[in-house]
Amino acid sequence: LCMVLHKAVLASPAVKHEVIADGHAIVVWEKSVKEAKGLILLHHGRTWSSLPDFDLQLEGEELSLMDGFNRQGYSVWAMDARGYGETTRDASGWNTPNRAAKDISIVLQWLADKSHTKINLGGWSMGSMLSQLAAQQYPENIKSLILFGYPLALGFAIPSDIQNTEAPKFPTTEEAAASDFIVPGSISQNAIDEYVRHALQADPIRADWHYQHQYNALDASKLRMPVLLLQGEFDPLTDTAMHAQIFSKLPNANKQWVVLKDGDHAALLEIPRIKLIYATTNFIEWLDM
Repeated sequence: LCMVLHKAVLASPAVKHEVIADGHAIVVWEKSVKEAKGLILLHHGRTWSSLPDFDLQLEGEELSLMDGFNRQGYSVWAMDARGYGETTRDASGWNTPNRAAKDISIVLQWLADKSHTKINLGGWSMGSMLSQLAAQQYPENIKSLILFGYPLALGFAIPSDIQNTEAPKFPTTEEAAASDFIVPGSISQNAIDEYVRHALQADPIRADWHYQHQYNALDASKLRMPVLLLQGEFDPLTDTAMHAQIFSKLPNANKQWVVLKDGDHAALLEIPRIKLIYATTNFIEWLDM
């Protein structure tokens, strides 16, 4: 396969949809191509929503993961979880892993009904944990699972939350928005500034999560579909021993573990973004051989 680089120009904005999940409108962003090779659904991380993470636009620079997948012939959707981007908070004020996993499954069903095909599900950071949980609980419409920036360590055990507490709704900060950019020279300061601006505009209030002990149900041996693990070389949030355990427990022989050289937790926006796109599309096409 050949990765073709294009001169960076501002792309058309993503198309907004609303998918009703048990009475709650989940916003889903679409960037499609004609005669797509396949379909990809992306889930963002803990703090920031889909458009800053997956479709950042800056004249003269290639930053959008969605545009990159489009150029390789793939149609891409990205969903805003409850309390993120243009999806309102749950009425309780909280999101939970199981609620988010069910929301993913409902969006997957919506996409499968539209396209009459299974979907490649990709999650970044906490989104990788949520995507795995959805794949364990609702595998029906998933062709493959792509996990990038998986932030759990070997032997993790998350204690139960205190119940009946009020969501704090803390403001997000510029420092937090810029914190994942680690490797010097991997992204311009202009791009970091633009990301910070868009992130704070899209997600001014930090989303709140309850019952995170539900992540204790994560078990790679229960993943029956093909799985791609993507790990940034310098990602401080990922644990190589954890990746090794996940990889060894995956029951489907269609599995790959790729380390993105010079990448960190924000590799999806940095120079190694090209390697991430190539590794992902190569994996998906390898499954069809």
